Amino acid sequence: MAQAGIESAVTKSDVFAFDVGIIGLGYVGLPTALAFHAAGLRVLALDVSAERLGAIGLRHVDLLDVDMERLGVALDDQASFVLTDAPSRVAEAEVLIVCVPTPVDEHLVPDLSALSAACASVVTNARAGQTLLLTSTTYVGCTRDLLVRPLIERGLRPGQEVFVAFAPERIDPGNSRHPAHEVPRVVGGVTPECLRRASTVLARGSGEVYGLSSPEAAELTKLYENTFRAVNISLANEFADIGRTLKIDIAEVVHAASTKPYGFLPFWPGPGVGGHCIPCDPHYLLWQLRGHRVSAPMIETAMGLIARRPGQVFTRAGEILASLGKSLAGASILVLGVAYKPGVSDVRESPALEIIDRLTEAGATVAYTDELVSAIRVRGGELKALLEPGVAEWDLVVVHTVHPTTKTRWLAKHRAVLDTTYRLTDLPRRWNL
Repeated sequence: MAQAGIESAVTKSDVFAFDVGIIGLGYVGLPTALAFHAAGLRVLALDVSAERLGAIGLRHVDLLDVDMERLGVALDDQASFVLTDAPSRVAEAEVLIVCVPTPVDEHLVPDLSALSAACASVVTNARAGQTLLLTSTTYVGCTRDLLVRPLIERGLRPGQEVFVAFAPERIDPGNSRHPAHEVPRVVGGVTPECLRRASTVLARGSGEVYGLSSPEAAELTKLYENTFRAVNISLANEFADIGRTLKIDIAEVVHAASTKPYGFLPFWPGPGVGGHCIPCDPHYLLWQLRGHRVSAPMIETAMGLIARRPGQVFTRAGEILASLGKSLAGASILVLGVAYKPGVSDVRESPALEIIDRLTEAGATVAYTDELVSAIRVRGGELKALLEPGVAEWDLVVVHTVHPTTKTRWLAKHRAVLDTTYRLTDLPRRWNL
């Protein structure tokens, strides 16, 4: 059994009912499941949330167009694509891929509850011959802590009875230029055979696989990738502040620097950072380093500056209104776009939520518009999107997120627009952050 391995999965062996089982069907798990199904594999798609499964079944999910098409094909193929909320069914799949979220709590401490529960379920139901891949961003050593050691305690030795690896997800929601199935994957196996089997199955869902010497190297790779982005976003924000001090439009500077074909990558300043990657992932590394009594001053500073950015938007809004003879108290303010990034309906960790809360607490009357987000939860309760924001007169419009489909021409008639995206350079009455 142990040597049946991935070869039988690819050739539709009867040893397992499914070739791949995906655990967690969020913004990572669902596209991953669809990519493997599109590659011709039999997919078991598991999520413990009945609400999420219902939304998937009704196609009420936020996906790229290519993945929406794949979802329609998958849902019509009940023989090779099965949705379930039963953890015990993971024993039916030869390859198991864990894709659950790894957020941080209000104290910026890693919340491993979902990951720990998913891995415990995998260990409980694992059987000989399976390949187990962890993809959730986490601390270095997590694969051994949550999979390898518990499996050994069960009598399933990685590299012999089962095969374990870490392969971090590299999905960028809303980015059609780099769909997940075209992005190279990195993977680190517990043993060379674990690496070989994991690489073979990953190659079915992506164009290129880069093998590493260990799960730990792959875990740190993912932390490095997102920490790199966090540090550079923080730097871009700082240069935007410098540009305002020196009366230079930072958009012009970013475009100019981007003409250099080497040694520079463009990062744009903004109102803060949202989603479950950049605001969270570096804190897994910082949390682990604190346990070793080691500091990482550059990362700590960058994350602190990112966390303070929504507060700068609030302060700047007050400054702009004051220059027009108005106070935040009683002002009518519209926030344009509340998703954490363009092209998605996701508001997790979105800076817009904190900005709205702060403005409201200061006495402003705040509304928002976003064609992809119909309602949000803020401290005052539920807030619903305005469908025709251009009809009303606003004391201030705060541009937070501009989707590809967002119309902005109506902004020109407003006396004050705070452009936190630094992109709307043609507006006649525009303030930068």
